[in-house]
Amino acid sequence: MGILSLLAFLLSCMIQEVGAEMKLSPEELTVLRGEEAQFTCSTSNIQWAVMTWQLNQIPILTIHNETGVLPVANPDVSAKESPDSPGDWVFSLKNTERQHQGEVTCNLQDIDRRTASLSVQEKGNVKVFGDNKLVLKGESALFECQAAGWYPEPSLHWRVDDKPVSQGEYNISSEESGKDLFTVTSFHSVMAAKSSHVVCLASVSALTRPLNSSVRLTVVAEVVQDGDDCTVLLAVTALLAALLLLLLLCIAAVLCYRQRRQAKSSTQEAIWFSQSGSGGGSVAEATGGQFNPGYTSEGPTGYRQLTNGMFKLLY
Repeated sequence: MGILSLLAFLLSCMIQEVGAEMKLSPEELTVLRGEEAQFTCSTSNIQWAVMTWQLNQIPILTIHNETGVLPVANPDVSAKESPDSPGDWVFSLKNTERQHQGEVTCNLQDIDRRTASLSVQEKGNVKVFGDNKLVLKGESALFECQAAGWYPEPSLHWRVDDKPVSQGEYNISSEESGKDLFTVTSFHSVMAAKSSHVVCLASVSALTRPLNSSVRLTVVAEVVQDGDDCTVLLAVTALLAALLLLLLLCIAAVLCYRQRRQAKSSTQEAIWFSQSGSGGGSVAEATGGQFNPGYTSEGPTGYRQLTNGMFKLLY
C-alpha cells in the first residue's frame, strides 16, 4: 500500500507540473458578429497525444500530435501550429454568431485542460433624426438620437463641437426586441449660443471606434459676429452706399441740366424781344409809321416762316 500511495502521489505531482505548463490565451475574447475568433493553446509537454477543442463542452476539432489536424465538417473551424512557437496551436472560428459565445476549451487528453470565455456582440446603427437646424440665438433646439439593433445594450453619448456632453444634460431610454437586440433612444436640448456640430455616438466594447451621426446647428444672430459673415455684410453695405451715391449724382445732374436749359431759354427770349423792339422802331421811323411787323408781302408762306421762327426762339 505504501508503494501504491507513493506512485499515486508522484503521478499527481507530474500532472500538476504539466498542467502548470499549459496555457490558453486570451482568457477572455470579445468579437463582433461575423468576425473571426482565435485562441492559442500552448504547452511545453511534448508527450501529449491528442488535443481536443470544445465549444460549450461540445468537441468541434481534434489534433493528433503526430498526424496534425483531423478532418472537420464545419468549414468555419480550423487550427494550425504556430510558426513562431512550435508546439503551440492556434484555433480559429470564422463567421462567429451569437450562439457561439460561451466557453472555449483546449483539452489535452489524460493530461489537463484550460478554458477561456468568448463573447459575441452585434453592431447596429445610429441616427440623429431631422435635418440641419436654423434657430435664433438664445433659443433651445431639441435633437433626437436612436441606436437600433445592438447587442448588448450600447453606450450612447453626445458631443457638441467635439466636446463631450455631461450625462446629466440628456436622457436615455432602452428597449429590447424579440431577437434579443437593444434599441436606445436619447433626447438632447442644446441652447443656441453659436453655430456648431451636434454628434450622437453609440458603441459596444468590441468596436474600436464608435458609430456616429451628426447634424448642423446654425445660429442666425451670430452672422454679424463671424469674420466671414461680417465681411459679406460690409460688402453689401458698401454696395448699397455706392448705388445711393450714384442715384444722388444722377438727380443732381438732371436738376443742373434743367436749370441751365431754363436759363438759356430765358436769355434767348430776352434777346428776341429786345431785337424785335429795336428793329420795329427803326423801320417805323423810316417809313413814317407805316410799317406793320405782322405783314409780309410773301403772303401766307412768309407768315408761316415768321411764326415758326418765333416758336424756335421760344423753345
